[in-house]
Amino acid sequence: MAANAAAVDPLTQLSLALAAPADSKEQADLLTTLRESLENHPSLSILCSTLIKTLSGAGDSLLKRWVLDLLHFAICRSGLSIDARTQLAEQSLEILVGLLNDGNVNTVKVTVQCFPTVYALMFRSLCANRNNRRPWDILNQAKTRILELVWAPHVNNGVRLAAVKFMQRVILVQTRGVSDPRLQDKDDPNLSMCPTDHPFISIQALEAEGSKLLEGVVRLLYSSNNPDVLSAVMNSWANLTKKRPNLVELVVSSIIHWTPVQLKGQPYSVVRSVEKSVKILLTHVSRTPQGAPLVGLVQAALHAQSSRMEQAAAEEKARKAAAAEASRKRAAAAPPVAEAPDSKRPKLEHAPTPPAGSAAAGFDFSSLPATLVTDLIVANLQAFTENALIGLVQAHRHKKAAGAVAATPPGVAATPPPSAPAGPARASSTAAPVTATPPPTGPRASIPPSEPRADRRRKSITPPAPVVKEEPVDPLKMDIDDEEMEYEPDKLNLEMSGEPEPVDEAEAALDHDMDTAELPLTDFKLPPARELDVDERDELLRKAITRIREGAKELVPHELASDTADGHRTTSADMWMLLLVRMVTRLSDPAADAGDAPEEQDGAKAEEGALVRRSEIYERQDRLRHALCDYIMADFSGRVRLATMWMNEEWYNDRVRRQQDRDWLPNYETWLNQVVAAYQAHADNKDRTFSRFLLDLPQVPQDILTMLRESCVEPDRRQMGFAALREFVAQRPSLRPEAMNMLLELTTHPDKITRGAAINTVKRWTPDGQPMADMIREFALQLLRRLQSRPKAPKEDKVEVNGKESAGEEGSKGVEHGQEPPPSPKANGAGSDPDENMEDGQLPPEDIIQTPYLPEQLELPAVDSQILQHLELLFALSTRLPEFLDEIFAAYGGMDISVQETIQQLITPLIRALGPSHGKLLTLLRTFPPGADSLALRVLTIFTEHGRPSAQLVALVKSLVNERDLDARFLIPIIAEMDKADIVRHLPRIVSILNGTQEPKNLVRSVFSSIVTVPPETFGKVTSNLPRVRQSELLTPPELMVLLHQSEKEIGLKSAIEAIGICFSMTEIFRSEILAVVMNQLVDEPNLPTLFLRTVIQAVTTYRQLVGFVSTTLLSRLITKKIWTNPPLWEGFIRLARLIAPASFGALLQLPKDQLRELVDKQPSLKAGLREHVMKKGANKARVAGYLDIFGEDDASASKEQTPAPATPEPLPVNPPQAS
Repeated sequence: MAANAAAVDPLTQLSLALAAPADSKEQADLLTTLRESLENHPSLSILCSTLIKTLSGAGDSLLKRWVLDLLHFAICRSGLSIDARTQLAEQSLEILVGLLNDGNVNTVKVTVQCFPTVYALMFRSLCANRNNRRPWDILNQAKTRILELVWAPHVNNGVRLAAVKFMQRVILVQTRGVSDPRLQDKDDPNLSMCPTDHPFISIQALEAEGSKLLEGVVRLLYSSNNPDVLSAVMNSWANLTKKRPNLVELVVSSIIHWTPVQLKGQPYSVVRSVEKSVKILLTHVSRTPQGAPLVGLVQAALHAQSSRMEQAAAEEKARKAAAAEASRKRAAAAPPVAEAPDSKRPKLEHAPTPPAGSAAAGFDFSSLPATLVTDLIVANLQAFTENALIGLVQAHRHKKAAGAVAATPPGVAATPPPSAPAGPARASSTAAPVTATPPPTGPRASIPPSEPRADRRRKSITPPAPVVKEEPVDPLKMDIDDEEMEYEPDKLNLEMSGEPEPVDEAEAALDHDMDTAELPLTDFKLPPARELDVDERDELLRKAITRIREGAKELVPHELASDTADGHRTTSADMWMLLLVRMVTRLSDPAADAGDAPEEQDGAKAEEGALVRRSEIYERQDRLRHALCDYIMADFSGRVRLATMWMNEEWYNDRVRRQQDRDWLPNYETWLNQVVAAYQAHADNKDRTFSRFLLDLPQVPQDILTMLRESCVEPDRRQMGFAALREFVAQRPSLRPEAMNMLLELTTHPDKITRGAAINTVKRWTPDGQPMADMIREFALQLLRRLQSRPKAPKEDKVEVNGKESAGEEGSKGVEHGQEPPPSPKANGAGSDPDENMEDGQLPPEDIIQTPYLPEQLELPAVDSQILQHLELLFALSTRLPEFLDEIFAAYGGMDISVQETIQQLITPLIRALGPSHGKLLTLLRTFPPGADSLALRVLTIFTEHGRPSAQLVALVKSLVNERDLDARFLIPIIAEMDKADIVRHLPRIVSILNGTQEPKNLVRSVFSSIVTVPPETFGKVTSNLPRVRQSELLTPPELMVLLHQSEKEIGLKSAIEAIGICFSMTEIFRSEILAVVMNQLVDEPNLPTLFLRTVIQAVTTYRQLVGFVSTTLLSRLITKKIWTNPPLWEGFIRLARLIAPASFGALLQLPKDQLRELVDKQPSLKAGLREHVMKKGANKARVAGYLDIFGEDDASASKEQTPAPATPEPLPVNPPQAS
């Protein structure tokens, strides 16, 4: 039907329904199909919007009822979005209000049922819509009309119940919910959603109305005598207490003081139904967090209600007993049937009808359905009283056991003919046998005749009482309660009939048979069972197991709920499984079976036969166990309880049998391994059933634990292995040390995924999961100790014998021959203590932990992967327990340098995760132990490599540098955050780390980049339009270069030269105009730096455009400062003059003649150029003659041949001469 409905086109089906005759069966079928197709159809809201117009003004019809039901479904119960349902409610609001006055009660009821949802949806929509007042006014009219139906008399009960539910929803909407907008539930509209300044929704008025309605509901609870209304109030208050926790106290106080006073005169079943609603509500409230403070009041109320109900039940029981007694007395006082009018007698004297059996003899009952035959059998069985049915069964068994005794005596007729008179016939037929037959002998002689049979004989003589016709009772209205039922069949039959019990002829005959029969039970013995061979035994057991297995399937669904509610409850299925398992595990006692065998003539043959029989028995047991194992493994997750019970029984059976027979072959470990092996063949990594199975085992063998360790390494079984070991640690204290040790060892596994899974498993027990947390802490610290330096393996002392070194060879031979090795020279000395041979930080070898996944000896230089195996657990624990960082820093100083470098790289993710504001890290940076400087520096570097350091961190490092003699590298991460004075003070110390290697050079370059401002492109150009340079905390390029020259002694000349070279390499900052400013500032210094002229030479070599500035300005100013008085600078001056010649000739002529002669003597290549320059420029002949005296009289060509000028300048020395 659903498939057909899904394929139906709604428009086509609607057209067919409208075209069908009105209110016909055809139209009803079409509308039913259309409704099924529309329930999940996307066009539901569109079609409802179209069809609601047909409801206005229409008379009662099938189509109208169908459209209204569809609208109720779409608004209240469909899967449409809230916006779609809100739009539909707004479109149908006016029509629904009009239907409240419809003449059809069912239409009014369905309409009222729509309004709880309509009111909530419209309120939610109108809270956000401030401009549409008209729907709100219409909604208020509908609310007033529906609330009148709650209190008005003579209202249909269904309509009143719907109105009560609407009133409860109005109370929910018109009270305040959660005030936080982030926590508000959009499906729970309430006053908290409405703005306080809403133009037409008054929050105060609605809240006051809601409070009055709630008071009205409480009054209704105490005043109404309608049980349906009371139950509706109770059921709706459960939702009220859940969504409005502030009203829980009011609800509870109202209920606990309620008593069924207004229900006086109502049937007991009605009162009990309302009381059950009260009990359910109170129990529900007591289990919620909101009702926790009121648990005491609720429990007291429930106790009082229980006492009240017990009293009412006792009163009802007494009333029923009194009614039955009164009915019995009325029946005894009624006139006999003989005095009835003669007009009724002919009905008793009709011709006899043939017995029913003759009419049904030819009927084929096999043609009837099985269910009908079953019902007929049950109905016929119910026609007999219980005593009569038991008697018939016993008579049948008696006749079958003793056929001769069971024969009916001649004077007794089993079934009297229908035409015989009722009273006299029974008297004559039963009196003779009773007097003629002696009482039974043996055990029955002491048993008096049963009183019911004597009563029946007396009653058979008296005329029957008149038949009282009883009105049929509707079984659905019968008041039956488990607590009131009493199993008293005779008394109950007497009370229900109200007359003496009639005597049945068959029962009379049966009583006679039972009284006259002699059953000698003293000599009775069951016949022996037939001996079965091995195959028959196996077949019988297999069939029994199959029946038990199939029976257990039927029991599981019925007991699933109870088993889920109480995990410790023993169900019927558990008992069947226990029976099945014990049939397998305790099938046969080998010793007993061997003893029952016939004895052999020869003792050896007897022993051999016993062994053969024992092996056969074991084989038979193993076949059954195989069958059980196969059955379990076919659905292990569904039959894990059976597997657990089986293993427990095997373990217990092995213990009992081992005490009786030491040669007993245990089955527990064998079949446990079978189950485990079978599970591994098709294991599901996400199935947690296997770990639960292992957890419930009475004993876990070592090979199972080993298997779990191996499973943790395999990707397909990793989750199962870790889950099982985790459960062992948490819930099996006896297995905790071994399982925990396996998990801890797996935290050092080389595979990253396995190692990570193990770390995540053990990390859950830190820091509060004792005693596991202490075990994890100790293991992690022992792994850390493995990384510290250890003493090398001691070498055997070599003793020189006859000029040869004899080490351990002879000693080993002596030991092999039983001789004691010679004592060590240090055996008796003061240095015999091995701890004295260890250096600081070294650990004795016996204290070093070892796992299967770590090398026995740590390889040096360190390998990153091995160090990570040692430290990943400790790093992971440090996120939860920062105290482990203290241990890392404390052990760091005793590690090899290669291990330290590896740790600096591996610790990066941990430090980034903790962050620069972590209190423990900041404390460690302030108080790190000696030897951990490089690790602290690494932490500081990680904090600052991707962002600026915080002010707290800068202050911390500055105080550290002032208090402790730290490496200058500590200043590098924070140097850019210092003010200019601190930069100037600390920069020389940073530059001094330059040692010619690349790493320090990169660090200094990064420092220069961070503390130097990039000059603008217009730097050095003279213009009046340039803005004034803002004072900055950073250094300008000239300031940095000047600082390097002024601090050259503090830095060191080699480091200063390297730093200046770094500046020259930063061509985007240190351009030619920058260098010109630097040289201009340095030349004005009172004491010129030693490296000044070397820098000038490097500047003009890099930027040739600076030659003019140097030759015209710089050299002249150096001459005026008498540069020749400083030999290192004078040497640089000479080299500079040769480098920029002939541009330097004009300035050189300003030198005194002695210094000029010294210069040309040291640089003869300059003579020719200077002579030529003098000859061209010299107007004063006397002065020219003086210069020519210095430069020599030789012609230029001869001079050039003697001392040719080099084509390229000589390279600058790396280490210029230092000042004396």
